[in-house]
Amino acid sequence: MLKRLVESYPAASGYSHSVISLTQIGVVGEQMKAAGIPVAVIGMRSALDVPRVLVALVRILRKTRPDVVQTWMYHADLLGGLAARVSGNSNIIWGVRTTDVNAGGVRATTFVMYLCALLSRVIPRKIVCAANASRRVHARAGYDDKRMVVIPNGFNIDHLKVLPGERTAFREQYGFSTKNLVIGTLGRFNLAKDHKNFVQAAGLLCEKFPDLRFLLVGRGLDSSNIELNQWILDTGFPDRFVLLGERSDVPKCLSAMDIFCLSSRTEGFPNVVGEAMAMGVPCVVTNVGDAAFLVGETGIVVPRENSAALATGIERLLTMPADEREALGKKARERIHAEFTMERVRERFDSVYHALSERDI
Repeated sequence: MLKRLVESYPAASGYSHSVISLTQIGVVGEQMKAAGIPVAVIGMRSALDVPRVLVALVRILRKTRPDVVQTWMYHADLLGGLAARVSGNSNIIWGVRTTDVNAGGVRATTFVMYLCALLSRVIPRKIVCAANASRRVHARAGYDDKRMVVIPNGFNIDHLKVLPGERTAFREQYGFSTKNLVIGTLGRFNLAKDHKNFVQAAGLLCEKFPDLRFLLVGRGLDSSNIELNQWILDTGFPDRFVLLGERSDVPKCLSAMDIFCLSSRTEGFPNVVGEAMAMGVPCVVTNVGDAAFLVGETGIVVPRENSAALATGIERLLTMPADEREALGKKARERIHAEFTMERVRERFDSVYHALSERDI
């Protein structure tokens, strides 16, 4: 989302962006560098690196003298916010991208979040949340609600397309026939994404719907994942599952799906649901973060951490006439085009940037 936001500003916009990664450059960082966006890398590995990281951040900020310092997630909010203040910059925007950090299973991140809550009244001028649910949860955790604003994620609609014939070719490549209905999920293997919930729901559906197939795409969703593969074996239908691991051709993967499933136990604003909707794929989502808000009346919402309810939600779409299911997917695509484009997101961020920078210019 950060990459999409930065790239949404044309050269003639008057904005100049640069990015600092606290850890490594990663795939997205390399992509931004290739697009001509300056990316600095700090190389933080553990909490022991914090003093060095703060010094490096202050040095960079004093040299570049940005009008606005925008941080993206908890660790960046804390360290980037402190460094910006030390460097003399008070135009700080924090970013809240999740809803229930505890569900992710990392205690250190939970600790950082509560530190941010304590400092939210003195470091940032604005706190941008990706979801209404994120704002509510973080306000209850102690964040200063008066500084918070919600800007939902947006999507590059032009990138979420496939050429004629690519869906068919992709499905044939991975053994899906014309009679198969493919239920898919996309996202890295992580406790918060609750892939066990997805696999168990799939197992409940397999006996009733013999033509169902399940497609899992994302980092860690491959044959080397012992835990995931054991869950799949436990369903008794391992031949129904296709694991593709991390892919760069997300639109092709989504186009191969007849139904998209979000099985997460926590989310902020689930990008992948919006991407599936933009591709015209009807969605079944757990009621986490702003997933229900995003799908609106175009999909099915079920309780989280309940594989029976997830299976029932998927079955509701499976038992629809094909034309009704396709109409629901079309309605989902229209919703994304109307409400969640990157142009709308850029306009909302522009208003925040101007409100801050005009105070000092």
